[in-house]
Amino acid sequence: MQKSSDFTTGRILGPLIRFMVPVLLAMFLQAMYGAVDLLIVGRFARSLDVSAVSTGSQMMMTITNLVTSFAMGTTILLGQRIGEGQGRDGGEVVGSSICLFGAIAAILTLLIPILSRPLSGVMNAPSEAFDATASYIRICGLGSAFIISYNLIGSIFRGIGDSRTPLMTVLIACVCNIAGDLLLVAVFHMGTAGAALATVFAQAVSVVISLLILRKRELPFQFQRRDIRFSRAIVRRVTALGLPIALQDLLVGISFLVLLAIVNNLGLIPSAGVGVAERVCGFIMLIPSAFMQAMAAFVAQNIGAGKYRRARKALAYAVSVSAMLAILMFALTFWRGDLLAGVFSNDSPVITAAADYLKAYAIDCLLTCFLFCFIGFFNGLGMTRFVMIQGIVGAFLIRIPVAFLMSRETPVSMFHIGRATPCSTVVQVVMCLVCFSAANRKYIPKTKET
Repeated sequence: MQKSSDFTTGRILGPLIRFMVPVLLAMFLQAMYGAVDLLIVGRFARSLDVSAVSTGSQMMMTITNLVTSFAMGTTILLGQRIGEGQGRDGGEVVGSSICLFGAIAAILTLLIPILSRPLSGVMNAPSEAFDATASYIRICGLGSAFIISYNLIGSIFRGIGDSRTPLMTVLIACVCNIAGDLLLVAVFHMGTAGAALATVFAQAVSVVISLLILRKRELPFQFQRRDIRFSRAIVRRVTALGLPIALQDLLVGISFLVLLAIVNNLGLIPSAGVGVAERVCGFIMLIPSAFMQAMAAFVAQNIGAGKYRRARKALAYAVSVSAMLAILMFALTFWRGDLLAGVFSNDSPVITAAADYLKAYAIDCLLTCFLFCFIGFFNGLGMTRFVMIQGIVGAFLIRIPVAFLMSRETPVSMFHIGRATPCSTVVQVVMCLVCFSAANRKYIPKTKET
């Protein structure tokens, strides 16, 4: 089992890649939860089930990303403490985080099922798929505790430099999800409800396995039952770091939900097409997302150790490798989007709509290799408020207005609607470059490195 990693000494690229690859594989498998749902539903159920699962899973993905982003506060604080040589305080950080996220889990488990129909209405779910969409959200909402528990445990592992353990647990959970989908959807023909139940079951398995591993894990700090208590100072710090990231991801997620709602008004085929395309995009964006998480953990430890120049070198390495991979993803998505969309649907009109939409996302691939690495860098620095601001600007001042204007065209082009995303990314990258220059002026004079 992987021990805690010290990112503050030695080589940069090798340890960064070794940390990033398990993060990437874990995110890939986690994305398989919803993708397998859509894949099997697309093969063994009706078009309305495809629309329901794509719309409902998009809502649940937004909530899950919110929790994951908030948990980054724990990852960053834990990493900074370890970099500062204060790993002994890790038990208090973990204990306070358990209390904080336990309260959040209780609230979401109660609210999401109650609000499942209003949330489906907000999404403008097609009338034929409205009840099925609400059912998917309701069932997944009842499993909110598992979503939150898994993401908190993962944030702890990443904070101590271990990205392999979460990979093992999510691998087992993914196998369970596939088995559950095949049983409930393909065999018992439960459609949308079966896909949701399989997803919740898989998340529960991942939590149980993670807890068993965590109990036997050798940690770089002592953790005892008495550490599970609210420490106002720690909760305040975790919230200060994690809340802006969570708000940014929430608002960005809302912007994509609004975009989906705009497309849902165009009919069932565009709705299903964008649902399929967004599922493909979830995989396309895994590489920059993995670099983002790896950068946050790497930079947090080095900032704690006062090694800003080393953190800046890591950013250069991350952008370079991510950019090379982005070129490959651009070529595949732009010219063979129909092949990617065909994995999730047999319906030719749906595949055509999805492929047209994916051409715009192919352009975004060339931009997010910069944006996501910068976001991870700023998260590791603790500059999470800036991360929130740039996300809000891109989402609400660029993406939504452009998507709305493009939806008013006659005839409507899915490619033109999709262009709203790269338009917003351009603005966000420019903002990151300006902030990076400011960070250099702030941190370089203070660095301990020679």
